[in-house]
Amino acid sequence: MKLETGETLGKGPDRLNEDMLLETIRHARLPLCITDPTLPDNPIVFANDAFFELTGYVAEEVIGRNCRFLQGADSAPESIARIRRIIESCEVDTVEIVNYRKDGSAFLNALQIGPIMGDDGRPVLYFGSLLDASNRREAERAARRLADRELGHRLRNIVNVMSVMIRMSAREAVDIQALARIIDGRLKTLGDAHFRTIESPREDPARLRDLLRPILEAYAPNGPAQFDFEGPDPEVPAILISAMTLAVHELATNAVKHGALGDPDGHVTIAVSEADGLSLCWRERGGPEVSAPERSSGSGIILSLVAGVGGSFELDWRRDGLVADLSFPAAG
Repeated sequence: MKLETGETLGKGPDRLNEDMLLETIRHARLPLCITDPTLPDNPIVFANDAFFELTGYVAEEVIGRNCRFLQGADSAPESIARIRRIIESCEVDTVEIVNYRKDGSAFLNALQIGPIMGDDGRPVLYFGSLLDASNRREAERAARRLADRELGHRLRNIVNVMSVMIRMSAREAVDIQALARIIDGRLKTLGDAHFRTIESPREDPARLRDLLRPILEAYAPNGPAQFDFEGPDPEVPAILISAMTLAVHELATNAVKHGALGDPDGHVTIAVSEADGLSLCWRERGGPEVSAPERSSGSGIILSLVAGVGGSFELDWRRDGLVADLSFPAAG
């Protein structure tokens, strides 16, 4: 079937002239091609400018050829077989396949294929829309690498926190059985606090103290006596929950290893303000003398999460105790 100009798609005055339709497709930003299954080897009979821009070919090198010329060494047989099944079954579906440009460079193509049916119920054309998904895949790989580093960072922190908790708990226990009960309870609380943080994000707001109190109870060896809140108890928008809870996990971990929560007399105060958005001021006192680390100990994923929702996370390493300011804009 040739796409001759001047014909109409269907019958009646309400049908679009094919010239108008092809002109619209030609200037679409999404790479598109149309093939004709009534001709030998189902060749391309039309492709738009975005198709040529993506692949590097010109019309004379594309028209009349089957789309398989875009395949190459890394085009998975499973993806090729899936394309064949979609065409044979007259489905509309998407398959990811590695394709190649004219210059030999590869790209991950999220290819959508579908038939255009004739009056007899048989396909008279097939359309294919191409989408270069390479950047998305690289972003996903980068996110996985960042998540893996964060997981390793948090696991090391948990081990360090457990060590401090056991030492401090040993001072309170009168016998081995009591020590075991104390340690078991505190480690369970610590584990629960971490699992709550890495579960699927909440879709509803929550009260700030309800979010943060379980974290502090998990880290503070002497429990609620080692921390308190000042100011209001606002609702935290769902979009801020992950960033806020992970930041507090990081601060609490540092406080156990190097700051106020590693000392029986240490104390943490969280001052809350809604004067200009939502702000938390984390203040430590009663712990060891503090000095700024030679290199940043903050977790990259936490800083990224906070920045991603328009917030800021600043640390002030005062000698008498760390002060940290965590702020989010009013829009949340």
